[in-house]
Amino acid sequence: MTRTDPREPEPAALPPRLDPRAGRGRASASGGGGGGGKRSGLSRLATGTRVVSALAAAAILGTSGWGWYLGEVADSSVNRTDAIPTDGNVDQFDGSAMNMLLVGSDSREGLTPQMASELNTGMVAGQNTDTMMLVHVPADGSAASFVSFPRDSYVEIPGYGMDKLNSAYAYGYNGAAEGSSEKNRRAEGAQLLIQTISQLSGVKIDHYAEVDLLGFFKLSNVVGGVEVNLCQPAKEENSGIDLPAGKQTISGDQALAFVRQRHGLLRGDYDRIVRQQTFIAAMIRKMLAQDVLLDLGKQRELVAAAADALTVDQSLDLMGLAQQMQSVKPGEINFQTIPIAAETRDDRGLYIAELPDEATMHEFFRTLTAEPEKDAPESAAPEKTVERSEVTVDVYNGSGIVGLAKSASEDLTAKGFGAGTTGNADSSSYTATEIRYAAGEEALANAVLEAVPGASLVESTEVPAGTVHLVLGSDFNGVGQKVDEVPAPATSSAAPKPRTAADTDCIN
Repeated sequence: MTRTDPREPEPAALPPRLDPRAGRGRASASGGGGGGGKRSGLSRLATGTRVVSALAAAAILGTSGWGWYLGEVADSSVNRTDAIPTDGNVDQFDGSAMNMLLVGSDSREGLTPQMASELNTGMVAGQNTDTMMLVHVPADGSAASFVSFPRDSYVEIPGYGMDKLNSAYAYGYNGAAEGSSEKNRRAEGAQLLIQTISQLSGVKIDHYAEVDLLGFFKLSNVVGGVEVNLCQPAKEENSGIDLPAGKQTISGDQALAFVRQRHGLLRGDYDRIVRQQTFIAAMIRKMLAQDVLLDLGKQRELVAAAADALTVDQSLDLMGLAQQMQSVKPGEINFQTIPIAAETRDDRGLYIAELPDEATMHEFFRTLTAEPEKDAPESAAPEKTVERSEVTVDVYNGSGIVGLAKSASEDLTAKGFGAGTTGNADSSSYTATEIRYAAGEEALANAVLEAVPGASLVESTEVPAGTVHLVLGSDFNGVGQKVDEVPAPATSSAAPKPRTAADTDCIN
């Protein structure tokens, strides 16, 4: 149920140029293009922190005078901060794509003791950022990816050494020059956080959007709540969550509890990340619903609430951002979490999530941000093939089944392959069958793959030219039979699986 706080101040008067009562001429209709532009704003801003989607309401109506008006209101009244640093924010491989850092702050600013008690947030002062997502939009605006950074990721914070990622903002805030204003301290915090994530990911952060706890509470109320689906009931005193299992619409205090809970969840912060991603996805679907698109009053409320709750960088163009996302649909908006190498504790005994090395992290983001592949030209050279008689196959038994290498070799020879040697592998407990080949001899390996479909192809310096090594694993079902499917090893035992904004299956 929406709560109204009678102590909230009256909204500030609009500048004369934006007041519809001030005799403004007929609004221009040039602020967007086509019905697709309406959905773009929504979709794009929804990429806000857990609720930046609401801000998109300002741009949804880019084709009308009303849409132009709302966009102008949002641009003129949203909180701005000098978040983008002039150094330490380097583009290593991202090109013309757009990257926005979406941040959920644990700041209690604006909360009265009574509200803090009702929302189960407490009044502990702090500037940590417990929700951090990088939103990547390719230059053609064809899709969007949200990448979550666990708060306990152990990273190098420029100028401060190794610590948890959620402390980067606080280091910048507290490290501002003596006598700095609150506004400048916040800008310093945002800049250090951006430098930390840019160094970690290898991508340049173009824009920044931040929402605090009170802002999130207000926005979730204004939008009328969103639908979530819980696999089991959730009740936990630290967050204050108390929800039944199944599909339900949540807003206000329970929406805040839903995205804040981590105690009592099987995977702690990782399940909380899934909650946050799920909430954004639900917000995107809600904002694209016709009842929101056609409700001018609701759009005005959303813009006013978002402009009051959000803090964005100085150059973010809300209408331009909306137009960049014109054709993106929920199924084209993906949610992922950065890879984690191990979970351990630091020298203070605090839990930390260790990340892979820099090269691995950069490769993760390079793959994530790669532009969609263009169709291969019709004149592309056909893939090289070889006759089976040209391929000598040495078979090694790693399955633990006595005599399997000999029988497999005989079956391969019967199918036309050259007879090689047989023997035992370096281990008798291979799970997956491998086809190993020398560099440049993929054609030989592919010939064997046709006879052992589903096996893994592995380039190896130990395989002599002209020969292929077939290492049999426990998934091997015989020559001519597909191997059993073996689940790929997870980067982290706790890492959430990728989702899209169209997913509505239940979560923890």
